[in-house]
Amino acid sequence: MIARWRWALAQTTKRLWFRATLFSFIGVLTALLAIAFRDFVPPSLPAKVGADSVDKILGIIASSMLAVTTFSLSTMVSAYGAASSGVTPRATSLVMEDSTTQNALATFIGSFLFSLVGIIALSTGAYGAQGRVVLFAVTIVMVILIVYTLLRWIDHLSKLGRVGETIDRVEVATITALENRARWPFLGGEAYPRDFALPAHASTLVSAGTGYVQHVDVNALALAAKQHGVAIYLEVLPGSFLHLGAVVAHIVGKGSQQVSAELQTAVLAALTIGLRRTYEQDPRFGLSVLAEIASRALSPATNDSGTVIDVIGRGVRCFTQWAQQAPEQEAEHHCRDVYVRALVVDDMFDDFFTLIARDGAGLLEIDIRFIKALASLAAIDADKFGQACAMHAALLVKRAERALPLEEDKARLQALVLSLQLSHTANKQTVDVHFT
Repeated sequence: MIARWRWALAQTTKRLWFRATLFSFIGVLTALLAIAFRDFVPPSLPAKVGADSVDKILGIIASSMLAVTTFSLSTMVSAYGAASSGVTPRATSLVMEDSTTQNALATFIGSFLFSLVGIIALSTGAYGAQGRVVLFAVTIVMVILIVYTLLRWIDHLSKLGRVGETIDRVEVATITALENRARWPFLGGEAYPRDFALPAHASTLVSAGTGYVQHVDVNALALAAKQHGVAIYLEVLPGSFLHLGAVVAHIVGKGSQQVSAELQTAVLAALTIGLRRTYEQDPRFGLSVLAEIASRALSPATNDSGTVIDVIGRGVRCFTQWAQQAPEQEAEHHCRDVYVRALVVDDMFDDFFTLIARDGAGLLEIDIRFIKALASLAAIDADKFGQACAMHAALLVKRAERALPLEEDKARLQALVLSLQLSHTANKQTVDVHFT
């Protein structure tokens, strides 16, 4: 898994201000470089290319880009609001990280600054006749870039903030996190031993703050364990909520030696704690957001069962990708003496299916799609999903018994469950679908 500094750098590069600052710097630097390269232009060339018109072109770019940037910012804010109210506020962060939107805004701001610096330099006479040729050539390239960005931006505006497009982003982020966790089930460490009994001399490390675990740097934990000759048993995962004094890890050293303050600081520094959950190392968060989208679609104000059916299908796709991704054995155990718990299928099913079943049990079309989704997952990997699928199918049947108003709907759901033969993989017992 990635180190903390690389994760923090990746988070920074996703911010709008980062790309805007980078493009602005490039725009200013490009305008000033024309002064440095003016000596490479033949003295007779300026009269041939019409470089005297560059100041007018720069004036048009400066005035138009300021207006386009203002319009784009208002459109972007509206898209964020639409994603927050129409889908879920937890998906807004993915919309804000949209690379096309960030590149468009950064290009517009960079072009504005390029033209502004060019106009200022022209007014001071810093370019000269030969420098104007270089500036003219760069301006033509900038115009082409602006036109290309505008065309992409116009096409992107038709999808930005829409429900379907936002769900796409959540699904992609969830699948990516699930695939990464499938490759490294223990985040690069070792499997937490089953029925492990802590020795009496083990030390307990507690949290010094409150918030969600956003990232765990297992490499840093392994380095600390090696330097101090201890084993670290991590009790939290990305997505865990920590309060002041919550148990973070158990540290087992040699004999009854006390854990040094340096080691405690190193272990706590390997955990990034923030105000909210993130998608990168926390696949359960993505599943929860998908379930929240479906739950909101079932609200009386929305009443959109089609979106719920769509989300259930996306959930099946997420679990399928996780089941099909094989772990990378060579990379898995390179961090010795750091023991991490794996994801639990029952917890992941609870994150995704429980909310949908609770809110959608009174709609037959949701119940049917729900049962078919569970049957699909049980068929894809019976050993991993079979028991959890059977349990959630049984819970849905109980909820539907109370929520469905018509006996005919109950009978139809009963026939479907019997035909699909959802069963526990351990004992092959079919789900009880009897309606009283």
